[in-house]
Amino acid sequence: MTKGRISKARQWAKSIKRDVHAVWLAARDPRTPWFVKVLALVVAAYAVSPVDLIPDFIPVLGYVDDIIIVPLGIMLVVRLIPPEVMNEHRETAAKATGQPVSRMAAGVFIAIWIVCAILLVRLLH
Repeated sequence: MTKGRISKARQWAKSIKRDVHAVWLAARDPRTPWFVKVLALVVAAYAVSPVDLIPDFIPVLGYVDDIIIVPLGIMLVVRLIPPEVMNEHRETAAKATGQPVSRMAAGVFIAIWIVCAILLVRLLH
């Protein structure tokens, strides 16, 4: 792979990461239609979730969701969000890139994992 392709791939990955944050922000914006909000929340939550549809340890298929499904979901939601709303939230997301990660979001995912673990233990007993 040439340096140019690697650079383009990194740029694309950064734009997807920024758009995940922007989609999350747009999902909470009152100017976004309700059905797009629901889809945006699902796509953004899946993108940052440690739980994958296809586990990463499965050879080749494990990264299909990370490489194909998540970017396609983000691109779909971006097309459905009004352009002025998306542009505004892209700027906000770009500014927030260097800031610390949300502790509340981490807490939500930890709570989800704990609930899943409790349900699994109950199911096995």
